[in-house]
Amino acid sequence: MSELEQAVKRLGKELGFDLVRITSLQPFFRDEDAALQRIRQGLMDGMPWFSEERVRKAAHPEILMPDARSIIVLAMSYYTREDEEDALPGSRGRIARYAWGDDYHKVMKERLHLFVGRLSETLDHPVKARIFVDDGPMLERAVAERAGLGWFGKNTMILTPTHGSWIFLGEVITDLVLEPDKPLLKNCGQCTQCIDKCPTGAIIAPYVIDAPRCISYLTIEHRGPIPRHLRPLVGDWVFGCDICQEVCPVNRRAEKGHEKAFTKRSGFGVLDLISILGMSDEDFRDRFHNSPIKRAKRVGLQRNACVALGNIGNPIAVPALTDALKEGDSLVRGHAAWALGRIATWEALLALELALAREEDQEVREELVFALETTAASARSG
Repeated sequence: MSELEQAVKRLGKELGFDLVRITSLQPFFRDEDAALQRIRQGLMDGMPWFSEERVRKAAHPEILMPDARSIIVLAMSYYTREDEEDALPGSRGRIARYAWGDDYHKVMKERLHLFVGRLSETLDHPVKARIFVDDGPMLERAVAERAGLGWFGKNTMILTPTHGSWIFLGEVITDLVLEPDKPLLKNCGQCTQCIDKCPTGAIIAPYVIDAPRCISYLTIEHRGPIPRHLRPLVGDWVFGCDICQEVCPVNRRAEKGHEKAFTKRSGFGVLDLISILGMSDEDFRDRFHNSPIKRAKRVGLQRNACVALGNIGNPIAVPALTDALKEGDSLVRGHAAWALGRIATWEALLALELALAREEDQEVREELVFALETTAASARSG
């Protein structure tokens, strides 16, 4: 490794990145073919932005920056310390660890821009670069794998030897001519923990995810009703899911990260779902300012809260769900009906019957009828 590569990696570490690797601009043919196949099989349905055109562009970095010569991939761990939870028992909803702190897009992009600026100062000449953090046409995990930062886990996430899969990735395409690092000669062997423990069976084969079944997709990307057959499998997750990472043996020995921006905010390891149901748009913006959770939107998070409360089954939630049945958006009303049907106390059933008498939205009425009929059938069989 020459002094130039050493300077690049040293600067990345000085700016708080836990891992820094380099790869070439060669096309990612294997990953392009795999991504196109997933799209054509319907495994990316519901994410229209993940198009064939985007994949073809992402697989050929020379298109993204014609005068580029190398790609620098930098990773930052979000596996930070944990505090005590502060939501009430019986109304707790879990959120994925990556959303416990500040929005990683902002944190990573600011740090990458600083990295490029400082690199120009160090080399005493302007460095041309283009930056990517998860929201541009870049096959970032393929880049990370080829750069030797980690290897593909069977849940399709990148596993690193030191920080597991608890990392954010950023890429800098640059005009610097850099010596590429070699890929790691590692894999997951015979381990299938992530596949076996996925509640919805979304990992349909090693390295293949049926996105519309994934809890992360259902609670974040999906905007409509969560399919009824999947709702019980979502459990108490209301934003994302960490199960396939939590069960991974590699992650059990992952080092802690040090970035303060990703330290858990108060009340963010779990959310008080009853308070979520009562949120206005202004409350939502204030509570989740600079948080990835904003991506779910208020109505989406309230929909998710209804599903989680129905799965938890604690009658403490009945008054809040009853209010949501009266005043919430139609999407929320429908899922509140489902949750009340799951809890099935006499107060919950009364709320369903009263709502059915006044409800005009056809989809919500169908949810109300389903909840009442399911509860009646359960009572007869019991």
